[in-house]
Amino acid sequence: MRISELARRTGLSAHTLRFYEKLGLVSHNSRSEGGYREYDEADLRRTEFVRTARNIGFSLEDIALLLSIRVDKDSHSCEQVAEITRRKLNEVNQRLGELESMKNTLGILLDSCGGGPESAIHCSILDALEQGQSMEAAPESRLLP
Repeated sequence: MRISELARRTGLSAHTLRFYEKLGLVSHNSRSEGGYREYDEADLRRTEFVRTARNIGFSLEDIALLLSIRVDKDSHSCEQVAEITRRKLNEVNQRLGELESMKNTLGILLDSCGGGPESAIHCSILDALEQGQSMEAAPESRLLP
């Protein structure tokens, strides 16, 4: 199959497939007489593996490592795969904490704002952002006009 067919079957763009190929994550077995990349079912499965891992949030570096383990399972342990996954889960949990903090800060900003049609001259949200106030460190009352 050509790259356009691989793109259609995986939901990735041809541009993304060429990028992944450049990084060594995806490969093609041969080229047609016209110079087109030719992919087979094994290439399709590898590409789907990369897409799935990417959608879960693994980095391209992690995916390369997972692919190397996938190719030579006898020389690697499940523990290695679990460690890569555990590290990713820790990153996600940290990011969730950061997002929760952002959510709380945005809530505080909105609670301190009247949000009416009046001029933004005395907008408490703009004032807080201009002053660089950290909502974590600043009590809500500091934001009120």
